[in-house]
Amino acid sequence: MVRIIMKLSIIIPILNEARGIPQLLEKLTPLVRNDCEIIIVDGGSEDGSADIVEHAGFMVKRAPRGRARQMNAGAAHATGTVLLFLHADTQLPDKADLLVKQALSNSSSSCWGCFDVCIAGRPIMLRVVGYMMNLRSRLTSIVTGDQAMFVLQTAFTEAGCFPDQPLMEDVELSKRLRSISPPARITSCVITSGRRWEMHGVWRTIFLMWRLRWDYWRGIPASQLAKTYQ
Repeated sequence: MVRIIMKLSIIIPILNEARGIPQLLEKLTPLVRNDCEIIIVDGGSEDGSADIVEHAGFMVKRAPRGRARQMNAGAAHATGTVLLFLHADTQLPDKADLLVKQALSNSSSSCWGCFDVCIAGRPIMLRVVGYMMNLRSRLTSIVTGDQAMFVLQTAFTEAGCFPDQPLMEDVELSKRLRSISPPARITSCVITSGRRWEMHGVWRTIFLMWRLRWDYWRGIPASQLAKTYQ
């Protein structure tokens, strides 16, 4: 299959991320120089996050609160042929744009994919958690938001975008996309924050996340699961 010239749009939903915004923007600057489009979508921050982004010269869009809604709003404004969805507390590896383009170009059967993930933090167990997340993703072709999912814009539209639900929107989109093609994988790690594991306890967070996925698989609505997660 012939690939068109790829332009990468990176879409980042934010909500009250003022503390981490300067570091995020610093990491994104080299990608801007490489002609990547950066779209930051604010869901109603009350700590000045959007103002910080705008003053730094980055594009800010505003959308109703909710990660799925914010990412869909960013995708609607994107001009790139490839969309990459990035959490505000996750850092891409060097030359991430080239890695994405190579992954999609080298895999003629894949229209989407993800990075491996490493979790930053002091507990040694976080290394095991990251390893298990990557293994689970390989076995199931289910990608979570921490892995910086990327997808051809045409495939994203074909899959119906992110479902309008407060949790598991990444899992649901993965299910739709894997029916179109298997995911391409990039073994270079994105580095995501381990703050939720450190704040609530590593084992407690592991059990909570597995419980939520099990309940979602059993058909419990995402709106109900979101209350448990919060």
